[in-house]
Amino acid sequence: MSGRLSRHDKKIQKLQNRGYAKIKSMNYYIEVLKKYAIFDGRARRKEYWMFVLWNLIITAVLYFVAAVIVTSTNSQAGNILVDLYSFAVLIPGIAVSVRRLHDIGKSGWWFFLAFIPLIGAIILIVWAIQDSKPGNNQYGPNPKSASSVVVPAA
Repeated sequence: MSGRLSRHDKKIQKLQNRGYAKIKSMNYYIEVLKKYAIFDGRARRKEYWMFVLWNLIITAVLYFVAAVIVTSTNSQAGNILVDLYSFAVLIPGIAVSVRRLHDIGKSGWWFFLAFIPLIGAIILIVWAIQDSKPGNNQYGPNPKSASSVVVPAA
């Protein structure tokens, strides 16, 4: 099939021409928000770390906006933006962390290590960096083997 593209390849090429490929990492963030309080299943490394990345970017922008509001109006009203956002992503953040622990074969209860200063955070980061356990485990199928390209409706 040299020179001929399949229907699927044409759709992907059209999406890439529209700039879709540039924001593909944002889809992982949105998927975590869609699974707002779903603690079952597994989350692959990419899903977890893209959520963390976008969460940090959005938080940094909100802190900047809050700082501008606070300095220009001498009120703490700007901090409400940061507080609301932090509260809104608290449950999805915990849920994706639990699903990430499931992906490496650990119970979600290990998330409570986060409450042990420094040592707990280090252990959780090391586990979050680890690759998925191959094949199915007690928490479900491996998301790497079940993943496919998500093509939104045109």
